[in-house]
Amino acid sequence: MVKITEGYAPFQEYQTWYRISGDLSRGKTPLVIAHGGPGCTHDYVDAFRDIARTGRAVIHYDQIGNGRSTHLPDKPAGFWQPSLFLAELDNLLRNLGIEENYALLGQSWGGMLGAEHAVTQPAGLKALIIANSPASMELWLQAAARLRSELPDGVQETLLAHEQAGTIDSEEYKAASQVFYTRHVCRLDPWPEEVKRTFSAMDADPTVYHAMNGPTEFHVIGSMKDWTIVDRLPAINVPVLLISGRYDEAAPEVVQPFADGIKDVRWVIFENSSHMPHVEERGACMECIQEFLDLQEAAAKGCL
Repeated sequence: MVKITEGYAPFQEYQTWYRISGDLSRGKTPLVIAHGGPGCTHDYVDAFRDIARTGRAVIHYDQIGNGRSTHLPDKPAGFWQPSLFLAELDNLLRNLGIEENYALLGQSWGGMLGAEHAVTQPAGLKALIIANSPASMELWLQAAARLRSELPDGVQETLLAHEQAGTIDSEEYKAASQVFYTRHVCRLDPWPEEVKRTFSAMDADPTVYHAMNGPTEFHVIGSMKDWTIVDRLPAINVPVLLISGRYDEAAPEVVQPFADGIKDVRWVIFENSSHMPHVEERGACMECIQEFLDLQEAAAKGCL
């Protein structure tokens, strides 16, 4: 049975909730999971705790403003910047005493955060997994426009009409958005309960998501709309695993710069998945990550 430990890491005047699945004192490099959004919770990426069964501790946490961490609904949009979440991640690593030896997996926005972290070349980062993430929001928006153009007749018109009218809170707009989500975010029917929990939490407090992203995955008008890391990717000096789905909103052209710009990189596309291979093809995804991490540790120990 896997040991579970929960706690809070003090960060500035706030609290970052975390959960450790497994034992940090075990020999394998622990894996930290950074969830997406910005503005999601750890729930929808909970499946990665499966990796703890291999003897590797897995750390989930809720980023500030989300989930079980401190919520700040009154903070202005300018407060929510990548630098805040980078500082929070560094603080968590120090608080847990793993800053000299850890691997990092970031999903969607979490992968963008992971790349931002990796380009600073932290000494303790041993491996990075970028799952379903864009290398630039310009590419993300171009792919979103293409995918929107492929939606059924009437859906595109409904989305555009409500966006232009400013009525994106309407039930009609939400229903049209869901057509996109069931194609390119999670193709399981019904959605797993942990995925539903995250979306419910975002509905209850969309502060971070609205400030940094916007109202939907494909209508990005927040502070991240011009973000890119493409020119900085050669600075990443650890082995990197890229993960995406064949039907992913993070389409191949969105992920390609990571493959082109990172020196030590491999890319796995899950053929029956969209944006969440970790639930859509859970077993295969976990096996892929586990093999990648074990390979890096064996190489570091000179066993290959």
